[in-house]
Amino acid sequence: MDPRFASHNKHREDIDVFRKHDPHLERLRNQPLVYRFPLLDRLPDEPGIYSITGGRQIGKSTLLKARMAERIASGAAADNVAYFAGELIDDHHALVRHLSEFLNENKGADRLYIMLDEVTYCREWDRGVKYLADAGMLNRTALILTGSDSVIIRDARVRLPGRRGRQAQVDFHLFPLSFHDFVTLKNPSIRGQSGPFACERETEGFTELLFEAFSSYLVHGGYLTAINDMERDHEIRASTLATYGDWIRGDVLKRGKQEHYLHEVFEAVVKRYGTQLTWNGLAKDLSIDHPATVADYLRLLERMDAVFIQSALREDKLAAAPKKARKVLLADPFIFHAVCAWLRPSEDPFVDAVQPLLNDAEWVGKIVEACATAHFSRFYPTFYIKGEGEVDIAYVKDGKFWPVEIKWTGQIRPKDLKQISKYNNGLICTRYQGAERIGNVATAPLPLTLFRLGSSPTSLQY
Repeated sequence: MDPRFASHNKHREDIDVFRKHDPHLERLRNQPLVYRFPLLDRLPDEPGIYSITGGRQIGKSTLLKARMAERIASGAAADNVAYFAGELIDDHHALVRHLSEFLNENKGADRLYIMLDEVTYCREWDRGVKYLADAGMLNRTALILTGSDSVIIRDARVRLPGRRGRQAQVDFHLFPLSFHDFVTLKNPSIRGQSGPFACERETEGFTELLFEAFSSYLVHGGYLTAINDMERDHEIRASTLATYGDWIRGDVLKRGKQEHYLHEVFEAVVKRYGTQLTWNGLAKDLSIDHPATVADYLRLLERMDAVFIQSALREDKLAAAPKKARKVLLADPFIFHAVCAWLRPSEDPFVDAVQPLLNDAEWVGKIVEACATAHFSRFYPTFYIKGEGEVDIAYVKDGKFWPVEIKWTGQIRPKDLKQISKYNNGLICTRYQGAERIGNVATAPLPLTLFRLGSSPTSLQY
């Protein structure tokens, strides 16, 4: 094996050294809150080519290292497990060379496990994987590929028909921790007790716990590094915010985009946060010449799980209304804070950027609505409704849409409910702990509603 990969494959020398000193596992072990990814239980052991997509800095590399440690603990020989960092592999020729060397070293093994992390750094990686598969060199190998751009991986996968293996599911997605995941991480005693009708736990005390946890979630979102910053230091470190900003800028630049355009696009999104907008409308306020360029930047950010583009619902088709304006939301509260910290640099971004927004009732309302929308979008096709009034969320389930209005304000005015009152299955999610009805519409505490959605799925749902 190329010595450049040695620091990530210490298990080949000593498994205990790997567990203690692998850079990802050591960082994980030293955190106040240690999370075990449920996806570890879903990844197959059978030979095949599997993919894990998901945004930057959510733990894909750490998941692979945990996977390696668990496979070896379950009986796999240490020499039969390997990790390759995609950023060290220039192209498909180098990829074939590195993987062939490992495969030839272990010809007699019954089963091999290869973790190929951030494979999209490797130019034309799919050609290399196709060559190895067609040559029969992967017949005994469970190959896991990861990448931060879901479309690039999905498009390249179509070039591997019949080569993925026999498992029903071969493609997985890693999301940031959902609100439910965070609550159960902080409170292990309630882990596994989710469910839509867990009434025995939905006491006043349990609801108070959820509200307290939701206040924290609006700061760190589902990003484990930020969660542990808050747990340990009661603030998000400047380095944590900067790291995410650096990664997202780097990935955008790697795809031939311009940093000053990215800055302008984020400025425009934050300025109009939570409002309906069009690509034409955004382009008029930017130095970017064409609306299609604006759309191109935003679609790339969506593929990277940085933003969620929410379309209006065409109710008769249960699909997006393509001619109506859209909303562009940051996909997690932590991403929102990291982007704002990048847009307005300071020596102490937590004090200068994060706290002022969370002390502003109007901004908190926008962050809450975006957080709720992004949560529903992990589980269901999610839109908004524009009629006589607006409904924040309309998710599609069981052949119908379910309207949800988010009201994180001190007062709910009847005129704000004009549209949702038209539906007999609507729900108003509020900042109040009780559940009642406003007119003909049921209400529920928002943190309880998000908790009931459960753990983040392990694959893209639609």
